[in-house]
Amino acid sequence: MDDRPYIETIRQVRADKDLFLQASKESPIPEAARATFPPLLYFDIKPEFRLPSLLKERRGDPPVIIEVQQTDNTREKMRRVGSLEFAIGAAQYTLTAFANLDDRTMDTLFVPFGDLTNGAGTYKGGRYMNLRRTATNLYDLDFNQAFHPYCVYNPTYVCPVPPRENRLPVAIPAGERLSPDHK
Repeated sequence: MDDRPYIETIRQVRADKDLFLQASKESPIPEAARATFPPLLYFDIKPEFRLPSLLKERRGDPPVIIEVQQTDNTREKMRRVGSLEFAIGAAQYTLTAFANLDDRTMDTLFVPFGDLTNGAGTYKGGRYMNLRRTATNLYDLDFNQAFHPYCVYNPTYVCPVPPRENRLPVAIPAGERLSPDHK
């Protein structure tokens, strides 16, 4: 199997994010720090952490609303859309996908997660993935595109903390990582 096009795509996504953080008016990086903000660090691209997943939606039931803790200890209501099932090796795992309460279209699913790299290579609070909604409920759960919340780069941002149900008992050495001297 030739992974070159996939690897090139991930490299481009990463380069685009660096440019966004360093130059965009929408960047979470304070304007005075953008010019000297270094490129983000990443784990090596590992195609084996690009996993097929089926979203099992909660159909016919009233929507399940949960309160997700934020980094400032407030809570934000989010809608639990369903569970994404996937395998790493022989082990099976599940992550819950969420949508903002006011998101009527649910074009994007929000998947916050924690894993055993948190606090030892990645942000202690966890990382995120955003998935574009599909009509088939089949998803490309690509941990190579896992990213840190903006509160990692700017403490004025308030970010959701992955709920306990999305804490994986395995290390996911893929996606964004932090420098060893990150505070």
